[in-house]
Amino acid sequence: MASIADHLRTTLDGRWREVRERARTDLAGHPEFAPHHEHDLGEARAKVLRQMKLLASNGYAADGFAKDHGGTGDTGAAVTSIEMLAMSDLSLMVKAGVQWGLFGGAIENLGTKRHHEKYVPGTIDLDILGCFAMTETGHGSDVQALETTATYDPATEEFVVHSPTPSSRKDYIGGAAQDARLATVFAQLLTRNASGELESKGVHCFVVPIRDEDGNDLPGVTTSDCGYKGGLLGVDNGRIMFDQVRIPRENLLNRYADVEPDGTYTSGIESDGKRFFTMLGTLVRGRVTVGGSAAAAARVALTIATKYALQRRQFDAPKSSDEVLIMDYLVHQRRLLPLIARSYALQFAQNELVSTLHELQAQGDDADPQEQRELEGRAAGLKAANTAHTTRAIQEAREACGGAGYLSENRLVGLKADSDVFTTFEGDNVVLTQLVAKELLTSYADDVRDLSPVEWARFALDTVSDVVKKRTAAAPIIQTLLERRPDNEEEGSLFDRGTQVSMFEEREEYLLSTAARRLQGAMDREDDPFDAFNFVQDHVLHAARAHIDRVVLEAFVAAIEECADEEACGLLGEVCDLYALTVIDEDKAWFVEHRLISTERAKAVVRGINERCRTLRPHAALLVEGFGIPDALLGSAMLDGPGTDAVRLTGLQG
Repeated sequence: MASIADHLRTTLDGRWREVRERARTDLAGHPEFAPHHEHDLGEARAKVLRQMKLLASNGYAADGFAKDHGGTGDTGAAVTSIEMLAMSDLSLMVKAGVQWGLFGGAIENLGTKRHHEKYVPGTIDLDILGCFAMTETGHGSDVQALETTATYDPATEEFVVHSPTPSSRKDYIGGAAQDARLATVFAQLLTRNASGELESKGVHCFVVPIRDEDGNDLPGVTTSDCGYKGGLLGVDNGRIMFDQVRIPRENLLNRYADVEPDGTYTSGIESDGKRFFTMLGTLVRGRVTVGGSAAAAARVALTIATKYALQRRQFDAPKSSDEVLIMDYLVHQRRLLPLIARSYALQFAQNELVSTLHELQAQGDDADPQEQRELEGRAAGLKAANTAHTTRAIQEAREACGGAGYLSENRLVGLKADSDVFTTFEGDNVVLTQLVAKELLTSYADDVRDLSPVEWARFALDTVSDVVKKRTAAAPIIQTLLERRPDNEEEGSLFDRGTQVSMFEEREEYLLSTAARRLQGAMDREDDPFDAFNFVQDHVLHAARAHIDRVVLEAFVAAIEECADEEACGLLGEVCDLYALTVIDEDKAWFVEHRLISTERAKAVVRGINERCRTLRPHAALLVEGFGIPDALLGSAMLDGPGTDAVRLTGLQG
């Protein structure tokens, strides 16, 4: 009979639970995947490459590629599989993500039959090792401004790839320092127009060989090693410079644009900007994977810290010869349990995101453009939310374990070092949150400029409400909850789900409508659109975060509805309370300032958090067991081995 923990894990695992179970079995059952504390750069890289070969030999990468190209065509399984690697080693997760998600994904999604036949089988089984060369020293977030050029030469039917400036150097590229033989290089495509003048057609992607089979740089290619980083030692990040490197015309990944032998440029998408964003949109899988993998690392850290808190004692207990378990202190519960609740919440939202990604990518070119844009916005928002949570959760877990948490053997400092960069790679979190805001405000762009105050109020009421009501899978449930909530929310229970959802919605609606209104006013005052947007940037970021919070809460509500076990469902309900009240508490000043709650109600929020921490305390072990991290993948000596703190505790208790 399934336990409550089993039901929690089944609910949290979501649609691809079988993929997760297979990964747990494979990773926990092979000593090569046991968490390690290797500090030697060369050995760490060698270990990850060995792990990659094991994964390839077991067909681990096939899900991410179409059946016609040698894969299984299961996008959701591919994202889930790479996410699960984060339990073992984030370096392995990143290396696999670069090889099969970014490099392979670029060829799969931006290339055509000739590229699929030539490169995909070798990419899947590691006969071809590649890297994804987008970021440059001078430009990371602003990809449209990349400086690397690919100039077409009709005399030889070749592109000439070149790094014209020091800032055009490809930088921080995973695989570039050592292992990659090919690179998918993003560069400005230059070709001659009818007048014979060179003109840019915008950023395109090219397959460029960078090393021979012996690992030597090819003529015109100069690679270098980024060396030791703050973490992720198993990933060979490097730099690439190109000096007039010639590649065949066919090496242009030409799904969206092509160059004829005579140099004529053709594309089914006329606008350079639209073409560029369409290309990037097909690569959204990487952003989804990064967010999910970061969240997996947070769950590992919280599992370690919670298990430690259930064995570590400090200070005499009243009416007992034992000392007090640190998990019995409310302040310690307040440190860990809200973060555990947020981990559940974010994973439910991540599951919905992966499912949406899977369905849209299965449709190929028939996917609805509006749904694709919404997916990109949701992916950006959840990547930012997941990675920010991971940074905070791992730091809190480290501190919650005291000095033991600072020992490498207990893994937390390694997780902290390896996950730190997740807040900036695959998109800086602030930039991504801004992207969410821009997507939400797009519908206002042409409609608000000439409205009177009365017309604006009517427009905002209707339009913002429509934006917010583009719900997640929980739409019918949410509507029912809202209809059942008390008429006077100030008097209703803070544990009422309809009340919680309503508070999240009201905040989002208010922030979106006032952000749009402020943007309208700024555009009337400022000559430069940049100055106008810059003036309200803090406001739109707040609106975006409110939107993400609401989406996450609705995903939690939907997951509770899907849970098959009554006891597990009740427990998840309390965890959802803790998540919702914690979010409200974090933005309590805003709720009070805007009179959505009174000061007394704000105090009740704190009492509600404390109450939920107390009721969830007996279930702390159960909640982290629901994360489904096998003991073999915790890698923390203080919990089950001869670790320094474990030995000391045994001595104290003996």
